Amino acid sequence: MSKDTRIAVDVAKAVFEIAISDRPGHVSRRERPKRHQFLPYLAQQAPATVVTEACGSAHYWAREIQKLGHQVILLPQHHVRPYIRRNKTDRTDAKGILEASRNDDIRPVPVKTVNQQVLTSLHRLRSGWMLERTARLNTLRGLLRELGVLHSRGITRGRARGVGCHRGRRLTPARRPALGLRGGLS
Repeated sequence: MSKDTRIAVDVAKAVFEIAISDRPGHVSRRERPKRHQFLPYLAQQAPATVVTEACGSAHYWAREIQKLGHQVILLPQHHVRPYIRRNKTDRTDAKGILEASRNDDIRPVPVKTVNQQVLTSLHRLRSGWMLERTARLNTLRGLLRELGVLHSRGITRGRARGVGCHRGRRLTPARRPALGLRGGLS
């Protein structure tokens, strides 16, 4: 393989689609290794530029491929899509990735380290938990509003004044335990 050789990889769950090109617009070879055969297959190839879409597991694979001596380029998915002709299949995706990699206007995504990925996942988890907490509080406020109990906005004010505003006779004994209040059904 020459230094201009590009290996486009469409990453999948079980079988990867590989398209190898030594010149623009021409696919010289195609392969479909299974997941466990993928890295051994690339280890047998001469150092080349491996291109893939920046998808869920792309950063892991990029780090593993770099260990084998290849250069890795991750392309944003939304920039690859215009290069995919016809129906979306693994085969056309690999060819589209190849063609998109030849466009110098597309900025590649930097390969993340494990620490960067862990930090990103922690931020995503926290954001999800915050959205879930807000949704639950809004549901609770809506249920209380149906009973004529007004509840202030905000988590801190809701906690501080929450128990005090429930002392009215508007809450049925069945709802008190669900809200964490004493005096439910006996």
